[in-house]
Amino acid sequence: MMSLRSLKHVLLGAVAVTLSFYSGMALADSAPGTQADTRPELIKRGEYLFRAADCAACHVAPKGGSLTGGRSFVLPFGTVFAVNITPDKQTGIGNYTDAEWLKMLREGVGRGGKHLYPVMPYTAYTLLSDADALAIKAYLFSVAPENAPAPQNRLHFPFNQRWGMIVWNWLNNPNKRFQPDTAQSEQWNRGAYLTEALGHCSQCHTPRTITYGLSSKAYAGAVQVGWRAYNLTSDKQHGLGAWTDEQLTSYLSTGKASGKGAASGPMAEAVEHGLRYMTQADIAAMVTYLRSLPPIAEGPVAQAMPPEADHALSDVARRGQGLFAQACAGCHLPDGRGRQSEWAALAGAHSVSDPAADNLVQVLRNGTALETGQGRVFMPGFSKAYTEEELAAIASYVLAHFGNTQTDIKPSAFKN
Repeated sequence: MMSLRSLKHVLLGAVAVTLSFYSGMALADSAPGTQADTRPELIKRGEYLFRAADCAACHVAPKGGSLTGGRSFVLPFGTVFAVNITPDKQTGIGNYTDAEWLKMLREGVGRGGKHLYPVMPYTAYTLLSDADALAIKAYLFSVAPENAPAPQNRLHFPFNQRWGMIVWNWLNNPNKRFQPDTAQSEQWNRGAYLTEALGHCSQCHTPRTITYGLSSKAYAGAVQVGWRAYNLTSDKQHGLGAWTDEQLTSYLSTGKASGKGAASGPMAEAVEHGLRYMTQADIAAMVTYLRSLPPIAEGPVAQAMPPEADHALSDVARRGQGLFAQACAGCHLPDGRGRQSEWAALAGAHSVSDPAADNLVQVLRNGTALETGQGRVFMPGFSKAYTEEELAAIASYVLAHFGNTQTDIKPSAFKN
C-alpha cells in the first residue's frame, strides 16, 4: 500500500508546474476533427474571451507573434514547454472536437485520454460555460495553423508519471460550472466569473496545500516560479484594502497605479496579454468582486518611504545607495516617483517592502517589460552589468529607502 509520503511525492510531481499552460495535449491524428464554427461574431467574442483567459501569456512563441508555444518553464522538477494551440492538425489543436475540447478544459483530459498536468489551469476553466469555452475554440480555429511541435518536457521521475493526476483530480478538481450567487449583484457575479473562471487569478494568488491544490486561504498570496503573487484580499495592510477603486482599476487595465507602483513579471504579462483588452465595465466588475474578498493578514506589508530612511542604512544598503544613484535614479528618480512615466515608479509598490525581495530580485536579475497604450515600457536585467554583491546592495537600499524594510539581501539570491 502506498505511504502518505510516497503519495505526496507523486502528487507534487504531477502538479508542481503551476504557472505555465498545459504541457501535453494528446494530438493523435487518427481521431476525427470537427468543422470549425466560422461565424464572425462568435470569433470576435471568442477572441475577447481568449484575452480574458490570459492564454497568450504562456502560448505566444518566445520570439513573439504566433501561438505556437515553445516557452520553457524551468522548475525544480524539470522543464516544461508550452504547446502549440494553433489549429494545425499534426502539432496543434486542429483535431479537437467540441466534446474533446470541453473535456480537456474541464477535466484536464486531452485527446486519446491523456491526462494533462494542471499547469493548464483547468481547475479554473472548469467553471466556464459551454458557450464561452466553445467561443474560445472558434477563435483559435480561426488563426493560421502553424506546424510547430512542442519540445519534449524534461521532468524527472516520478514527476513524469501522468497517472498520478487521476488521484489529484479527485482531490482538487470540482469539475463544476460557475453558478451565480443570487444574494449578490449582477456586477459582482460578472466579476466573480471573470476572476475565478476566465482570469484564473486564484491559481497564482492562493497558497497551495500539501497536494498542490488550492488551500482555503483564497487570495492570501503565494510564491510561484520565483515570483510573489501578492495578497488580493481586503486586508488593509497586506492586501488591497487600502487601495482606491481608481488605483485598482488603473492597475488592472494599464499595469500601473498612482502611489502603488507598476506590475512586473507574470502580472505584467497578464496585463499585456489579457487585462488591457477588457472593457471598463468588466474591469469594474472585477474590482467589485475583489473588494468583497474576506481579509487575510498574510504576506508582506506595503509601507511608504520613511522621511529619514537613509540615516539608518546598513553598510550594505549604503553601498547600494551609491549604485542606485549611478544606475537607477535616472529613470526611477531619488524619490521613486518615476521620470516622465508612472510605470517607472517605485514608491508604494509591494515589491519594495517585501523582506524576501522575491520580485525585486527577479526584476534586477532578469528585467521586466509591459506593452502599454503609450508604447512598450521595460527595465533591462542587470545581471551582466553588475556583480551579485552589487545587485544585493542595490536591492538592500531599495528595501530600506522606499519600503522602510531593513533587510540585507544576500548575493546568493542573484545566482542563476
